[in-house]
Amino acid sequence: MKKNIACAAFTALILLLCLIPSLGMLLPAQESAAGGNQALSRAPSLRDPEGNWNPGYLSQIQDYAGDNFYLRQEMITAWSALNAKGLRSSITEDVVLGTDGWLYFADTLPDYVGLQPMTDREIFSAARNLRLMAEYCESQGARFLFTLAPNKNSLYPEHMPNLTLPSARKPRDAKRLAEELERQGVDYLDCFALFRGQEETLYFKTDSHWNGKGAALAADAVNKALGRSSGYFDGPFTREEVHKGDLYDMLYPAGEGLEADPVYSGELTIEYDVPIRSAENLTIMTHGGGEGYLVMFRDSFGNNLYPYLADSFGAALFSRSMPYRLNLAAQREADYVAAELVERNLRYLIQNVPVMPAPGRGTEKPEGFTVYGSGVNFDVEPSEDLPGYVLVTGPTALAGRELPEADSPVLVSASDGTYYEAFLLEGGGAGLYLPEGVQPLGLAYRSPKAPGL
Repeated sequence: MKKNIACAAFTALILLLCLIPSLGMLLPAQESAAGGNQALSRAPSLRDPEGNWNPGYLSQIQDYAGDNFYLRQEMITAWSALNAKGLRSSITEDVVLGTDGWLYFADTLPDYVGLQPMTDREIFSAARNLRLMAEYCESQGARFLFTLAPNKNSLYPEHMPNLTLPSARKPRDAKRLAEELERQGVDYLDCFALFRGQEETLYFKTDSHWNGKGAALAADAVNKALGRSSGYFDGPFTREEVHKGDLYDMLYPAGEGLEADPVYSGELTIEYDVPIRSAENLTIMTHGGGEGYLVMFRDSFGNNLYPYLADSFGAALFSRSMPYRLNLAAQREADYVAAELVERNLRYLIQNVPVMPAPGRGTEKPEGFTVYGSGVNFDVEPSEDLPGYVLVTGPTALAGRELPEADSPVLVSASDGTYYEAFLLEGGGAGLYLPEGVQPLGLAYRSPKAPGL
């Protein structure tokens, strides 16, 4: 009898534990907070905004329950800690467990092991696109600078787990791009050499980004590359346990672990033109204590970087827009334009058409170029970002035609008799902004069978 009671009690306890996540959702205000970059489903409505019945309600409520059951984040955190400590395994594909508590972003693994490197044509295309951006900025009286923020495992590989690396690897895409940028005359700041020249660690252990002092080093280097000077890296800094790493947050969404960050304790003069919610704002406009106007295109590495540069310039606009809105350089009468991009996203340079008028290359076909008119189909759409222009995109990989040489620009012949140079996109595409009323007619480029210039 006692044995049956014990079994029944044990069964009831197990059932109760299984019901806790569902029953807990009946409590008020139990919608979970997302961890890391995760986006959780929100509670659906029985009716849509027009007042009609929501046909997707059942599937939406299922997604909502899966994302917001009671103690979800705590359970994930406990399971993650058990796997990390007991099995040395990460429960999320986005995070790689390193040694000594180091965490790495899984999206950087292809760069680290040399998988799927960019082709020579893609490297040329990325550099050529930056050359066109620099040319436009210079035509507007602004100096242009490009820099790559290194992946953490490019600088600190000693804490990476043992991985099988290909026996024969090309130089990394970042190095190949730097060499091509030098060949094409684009000002490039080498943050790889800059950070490797420092003895101290300037990235977080549990985050994918540089820390406050690393950002100060990068800011000083940006200023120097633009012909200016600053000494933020010299401090003073105060180490404060205030930073919750993005990778840590992905792995332990309910965790409370904080990492020391060297916080700059000197004086920064920054006034915001418009109040911001956080450093993640798409656009941040400031006035600072320096001189000149800076337009900077940045990603999440700019979160720690922008305050130093805001202090360095008289006025600045920091944009996370992609594609890059180069027309802002003209609108703001910028003196300097800088673009910062993390190494792992280098392909962004050949995936988007920067917002700027296409550069004209004259009315005569360049020597050595072949013109293709028939069989070229272009997509043309009005531009909201660049009034008076249309965005034109089209393929350069034409059936039965020779592909462009690896180092050939691509021109678009237009109805006004001008050849315009296009931005080069992955997959053999090309894109540019043409004035309204000007129609694209064909393509021109050097092919392997054509004589070189």
